[in-house]
Amino acid sequence: MGKIDNTWTLFLDRDGVVNVRLIDDYVKNIGEFEFLPGVLEAFSIFAQKFARIIIVTNQQGVGKGLMTLKDVDDVHAYMTKEIESRQGRVDAIYVCPQLKSDPNNYRKPSPRMAYMAQHDFPEIDFDKSIMIGDSNSDIEFGRNAGMYTILIGDEPVKTGPHDKFASLYDFAKLLK
Repeated sequence: MGKIDNTWTLFLDRDGVVNVRLIDDYVKNIGEFEFLPGVLEAFSIFAQKFARIIIVTNQQGVGKGLMTLKDVDDVHAYMTKEIESRQGRVDAIYVCPQLKSDPNNYRKPSPRMAYMAQHDFPEIDFDKSIMIGDSNSDIEFGRNAGMYTILIGDEPVKTGPHDKFASLYDFAKLLK
């Protein structure tokens, strides 16, 4: 990874990176959404360092009928408002609501959400992009798109990340 400057893009998974992941469940509404410690401070640091900040999230609960895309959009509107209230920002959020079993799904580890972001923001260069996630599919997603990958937490992954941190804020502190 080279020196991070304002030409870089940050890709982030949501559940388990930005907010508390509900084990064997989905964040279905704002009441179930809880930021992880230090995340809002991390986003204020990221806003000063990265040209683009993109969230890419698999939300299979929609495909399972446990929530609607509007429910997911409401959670994202709340999340974004809170991040912006602390001088952070999110430039775009890409959601894959499909089931794993859908043959045309674009769930991570497929890099299709990265390509969608690059289509919307042509200046994105995957050689100057970082993917931060907490699961194997996140790390594979980043690698499949040619990004630098960072694992948050200690979940075992098959595909090794380039780097590992205990939290999003731990990574952000290095950028200050």
